[in-house]
Amino acid sequence: MIGMVDWAAKRARMVVAFVILSVVIGAAAYVGLPKEGEPDIDIPGLFISVPFPGISAADSERLLVRPMETEFQDLDGLNTITATASEGYAGVFLEFEFGWDKSATIADVRDAMDTASAQFPEGAETYSINEINFSEFPIIIVALSGDAPERTLLRLARELQDRLEALPPILEAGLAGDRDEMVEVVIDPLALEAYNVTARELIDAVVNNNQLIAAGEVSTDSGAIAVSIPSSFDNTEDIFALPVKVNGDRVVTLGDLADIRLTYEDRTGTARFNGEPTVALQVVKRLGYNIIDTAALVRAEIEAAQEDWPPELRQSVQVSTSLDQSVTVESMVSQLEGSVLTAIALVMIVVLAALGTRSALLVGFAIPTSFLLCFILLGIMGITISNIVMFGLILAVGMLVDGAIVVVEYADKRLAEGARPMEAYTDAAKRMFWPIVSSTATTLCAFLPMLFWPGVPGEFMGMLPVTLIFVLSASLIVALIYLPVLGGVAARFSRLVEHGTAAVKALLPFWILRAAITLGVGYLMFMAALQTISPGVLFPPAPEASPFMAMLPGGLLFVAASVMMSVMLGSIQLPKREKPVRAGYRRSPFGWVIHAIVGNPVMPIVAIASVAAFVGFVFVTFQQNNNGVEFFVASEPENAIVYVRARGNLSVEEMDAQVRLVEQIVMQTEGVRDVFAFAGEGGLNSNTGGSEAPRDTIGQVQLDLEEWGTRPGGDDILDGLQERLDQIPGIRTEILAASRGPASGKPVSLRLAGDNWEELQEATRLVRARFEETPALTLIEDTLPLPGVEWEINVDVEAAGRFGANVATVGAMVQLVTRGILLDTMRVPSSDEEVEIRVRFPEEARVLSTLDTLRVRTADGLVPLSNFISREPAPQLAEIDRRDQSRIFHVRADVEDGLTRLTDTETGETWLERSDLVEESFCAAGRIAHRRAGIRARHRQ
Repeated sequence: MIGMVDWAAKRARMVVAFVILSVVIGAAAYVGLPKEGEPDIDIPGLFISVPFPGISAADSERLLVRPMETEFQDLDGLNTITATASEGYAGVFLEFEFGWDKSATIADVRDAMDTASAQFPEGAETYSINEINFSEFPIIIVALSGDAPERTLLRLARELQDRLEALPPILEAGLAGDRDEMVEVVIDPLALEAYNVTARELIDAVVNNNQLIAAGEVSTDSGAIAVSIPSSFDNTEDIFALPVKVNGDRVVTLGDLADIRLTYEDRTGTARFNGEPTVALQVVKRLGYNIIDTAALVRAEIEAAQEDWPPELRQSVQVSTSLDQSVTVESMVSQLEGSVLTAIALVMIVVLAALGTRSALLVGFAIPTSFLLCFILLGIMGITISNIVMFGLILAVGMLVDGAIVVVEYADKRLAEGARPMEAYTDAAKRMFWPIVSSTATTLCAFLPMLFWPGVPGEFMGMLPVTLIFVLSASLIVALIYLPVLGGVAARFSRLVEHGTAAVKALLPFWILRAAITLGVGYLMFMAALQTISPGVLFPPAPEASPFMAMLPGGLLFVAASVMMSVMLGSIQLPKREKPVRAGYRRSPFGWVIHAIVGNPVMPIVAIASVAAFVGFVFVTFQQNNNGVEFFVASEPENAIVYVRARGNLSVEEMDAQVRLVEQIVMQTEGVRDVFAFAGEGGLNSNTGGSEAPRDTIGQVQLDLEEWGTRPGGDDILDGLQERLDQIPGIRTEILAASRGPASGKPVSLRLAGDNWEELQEATRLVRARFEETPALTLIEDTLPLPGVEWEINVDVEAAGRFGANVATVGAMVQLVTRGILLDTMRVPSSDEEVEIRVRFPEEARVLSTLDTLRVRTADGLVPLSNFISREPAPQLAEIDRRDQSRIFHVRADVEDGLTRLTDTETGETWLERSDLVEESFCAAGRIAHRRAGIRARHRQ
């Protein structure tokens, strides 16, 4: 292995070429590597969703969830099955073991779903299988708002969506705050009875006429001609003229029975941006693209799209970007570059003062070169630059220069002994080869266990040891291969410095003048370092310059100042007086200490025992007085979500009124830049780190803070905001800061499972009551069914049978009062997808009391529905959670901060007390031992 050093020294020109090639390729790799906010984690889980409009939660569990659970339980590598049955929907999350074969598992899940879906009742829509990926969260939100009609905002948003999704880096640009179009057929109940038309006849008339029939082809001796019967609907006029029934010579069309119009589906939620109605685009980039460049491309495309709008449209519709994740990533990249340059500057200053110019330049060269070699390895492995990679690089800055300093210092000793430069550096590399390798290996051994960290945290943090292994391995190549060759070449530079020093001494014979100039050069060197780290200290950079180009002039000035400093330091260096040689044996103070430790057989044992006792004391003391353990240190929040909580059968308008109160307070808060408010269903697809919204959430307000440094602290902003929100009567609010890394929900979470529904609910209530009584627990929530009322329509099947009616007939009539009967679908010019055709009663007739007046046609004529149906109120059951084929409930809570656990040393009683009262309590009691409790104010995701 040591022969590699001699091999490199004999091929100095080739090694120099390799150095240049490493720098160039490494710089290109750094520029080309994608920059991400968080590493892409392959979560071994799949989520299967099955929409079923109108189905109840109990029926969804019985008819959808249980068949899926039965088919999934035999899948290979399956850990847990978590299911949710709710109104109009069923979802199942499958968690598999790490190391799964994704493609094979998805194929098995699809086969199981095909079997399960065959057991679903008629009405279930097509299921979807979705992967769980942390990288598929929006990187930037584009909000369209202003004083414009909803249809205009939607049209512009969809046009912008098409333009953005056509860009190569964009995976999708999903809409938030929009509504799907539909063809609404509003029928007159009296006309329906007068013309004696049933719901079944309406459906058959639409379905049988909304078809494109390929009738075949006519073949003759002269050729073949295809024949088709295009009968699909192209516009609402086609539906209006659709014949439904023939009454003698009169044809009853759908237009005679109803008012037909193209409209939007019923509103289930509201959306606003900074107080204005909005439609938001959630831009998700593809894996492997640079988030900074992608965000810049999105902004440029938005500006280009706006240029095509008429002037009056540009004035009435505002397009804004918010929640831009590229700003955070760009800041991290800038901090990395600044940290590297700062490290280079500090190391060069220290080494320059201790070893001289040549040594400072060589050691300073080792840092960026090691990083650039690491970027080459990252590019080969296909690893993007994320916050974990950046953290690893910054962590390695102080470790990768050790080998270079050792080699350079020993080479300087050999040079002082009279060795030639190449020989001195080669001898130093060979002499220190194994010590440097072993030192680096022991450092890597501390991080190697992190490679085998299981679960999502292991996937998230796995890039840290990989980065350190790459960087420290690259530092070995630099210290043992590159530096010996460059050290020999740098000897020529040393001679130039010596010539410069001699010239300065000749031109400036006065030592005081040279010392004053040296101080000035030192100040210039310091300012050049500041200019490199923070461009603009000495002179402003060009406005269009990239961060690297902005720092380049300062870096060049720093190198030039370093050379000047070397020359000036040599010119003011005073000749050392030779110390007289004294005979005899003398020990230094450090030598006496070493002699006391190893000078007899007993002291080494005493020293080892003392060190072991000290280490044990430190661990015991820390265990008794620690402040708790956190996986990720709480960081400065950049954005947050305010959950608005309330209970009851609230309408969308009532939810919006409550959310608007919260929205106004948030918008008036200092330090808040942009505010998205969503009431009811909807919201942005935010990375909450696994935390779920409370079950009684009626809306959310998502806020984006001003840039760090231009606002108060993020925690102070959120704490003050929470205090003001707590004063709003009738609702509860909960603030969740943006996620930083993998996390779960609230820190205290208890899951209760069982098969007896009543006993399970009672147990959950008991746990909730205990949580309420426990000190330090706050923001307590559970997943019990929310208080609410739903109406059950009970059909007397026997009575209905006597009239020739059935449950299907009753269901169709009830749908006319609620969301309408789905007749068919059609395509319209304003939508890229098929829109539904639904028939229902006018808005004023869509109330429960209408059921009492409705009549169905039977063989005996028109019969009132009230003859065989009854309405009864029942507790609302909107959602049922299951895990491993059992029903479950959760009780969750957050914990307060600033609490100390106090223990009575006589009775052993413990309790929690506020930290600011601990000292007072301690002085009053006189016999209290206390230690900090590891409790946090807000659990950072």
